[in-house]
Amino acid sequence: MKTAPCIDSAQTSVLVVDDHGVLADAIGMVINSEPDMHCVATAHSAAQARALAAYWRPDVIMMDVRLGGDDGIELAAELIHDAPDVRVIVLSAFIDQALLNRAVNAGACALMPKDGSLDQILASLRSSTRGGFDVDPTVLRTLARSHADRHGAPVPRLTPRETDVLRRLSDGADAVMIARELGISVLTCRGYVKTLLRKLHAHSQLEAVVTASRLGLISPTRHG
Repeated sequence: MKTAPCIDSAQTSVLVVDDHGVLADAIGMVINSEPDMHCVATAHSAAQARALAAYWRPDVIMMDVRLGGDDGIELAAELIHDAPDVRVIVLSAFIDQALLNRAVNAGACALMPKDGSLDQILASLRSSTRGGFDVDPTVLRTLARSHADRHGAPVPRLTPRETDVLRRLSDGADAVMIARELGISVLTCRGYVKTLLRKLHAHSQLEAVVTASRLGLISPTRHG
């Protein structure tokens, strides 16, 4: 049985999955030009991605949504199930609210547009975390405008503590992280999140962040 090869622990190891071979190789070259990163391999199909992920056990997988006849989001969920510590960054040329929700539910850590800047992709490789979710600011603005076109709602009144929780949700923090930062219990934090969802008429934390951005309650932010 093969064992995974030795990888420099000082570098973030990345597997790039994209059925467009030239693009995958180009992204790999950019990653390899960074001193703190290493592209261990590129995969052009779901089958290759499964095999290479099992062999290399990368820190991060960059996942295209469309892989020929396979669904990159379903593959991401499968790979995360097999390696819970892996971070998956989803890349897509076509992003809408439904894709964002699917990426979150699959356990991905970030959603980036294929036509976005390489600097933003590299920043996401460095800053995204398991349990958090990083969204490109341009994507967030587009979704916010789309949401505004469909829904007109008054600006809700938030307490200072609710605003603190909301800002940290927009940074990709989960309830445990927020509770620790604010010095409150996880149960109390989840109560604030539940109230925010109700006030913002949102069905998920990400929808709450998008709605809050549209209403001017917070500004889209990024790590890194």
